[in-house]
Amino acid sequence: MTRLIAAKQLPFFLTAPSPCPYLPGRMERKVFTKLDLADGPGLNDTLTHAGFRRSQSILYRPACERCSACKSARIPVSEFKLGRSQRRTLNRNSGLERRTRPAEATPEQYGLLSRYLDARHGDGDMAGMDFFDFEGMVEEGAQRTEIVEYRTGDGRLIAAALVDRLVDGYSMVYSFFDPDGEDQSYGSFMILDHVQRAQSAGLPFVYLGYWVQGSAKMAYKARYRPLEILEPSGWRRLDEDGRSDPAAAMAGSD
Repeated sequence: MTRLIAAKQLPFFLTAPSPCPYLPGRMERKVFTKLDLADGPGLNDTLTHAGFRRSQSILYRPACERCSACKSARIPVSEFKLGRSQRRTLNRNSGLERRTRPAEATPEQYGLLSRYLDARHGDGDMAGMDFFDFEGMVEEGAQRTEIVEYRTGDGRLIAAALVDRLVDGYSMVYSFFDPDGEDQSYGSFMILDHVQRAQSAGLPFVYLGYWVQGSAKMAYKARYRPLEILEPSGWRRLDEDGRSDPAAAMAGSD
């Protein structure tokens, strides 16, 4: 896979420093490249395994000069253990129907996303997104991508997740849900449901994007156990104190 990237001589670019959205007082930079649809999904697989993340047709990873807090995180689904609260979350949402759709934006999905952003991320980068922005988010750079919808018994769309299927699992690109259903823990439910999807499909991992040590926004990811994070030496198990265990090299590391 490394030879494939080298042979194509992919151009990589570095963003200018900007304030970090996760750790106050720090600056972030990203290295990124453009996803060429002619490559098929293989490049998305390869760079995800190297710690990159897809956003539309861009693949990026943190490249901060004085910080390495952002770590790619994934759940090894064969070893995943449901906690008591996670079991309750599954039970609370057992009446929802999962529908898997192609990566095609709809006005109904956009309406749900708009309510979610207004309520939860009104000051974020995505605030004010119009339908054409949403269409680009869903459809540009799609690589074995689907939108997984969750509906109530009467057909009402209550939550949705944009998901890439990788060669070894599901990568959860972005999820959103009814902001009035905070007690239902829809965000957690979608992750747990994808753990079950991966188990049923015989796929070993669910990729959660970045876990950021010290960030309250990202602390929830450490509640999924076991959790693996990507260090320079490979995938490592996150211990109970939120540190990677250097003595525990993971089986099947990339």
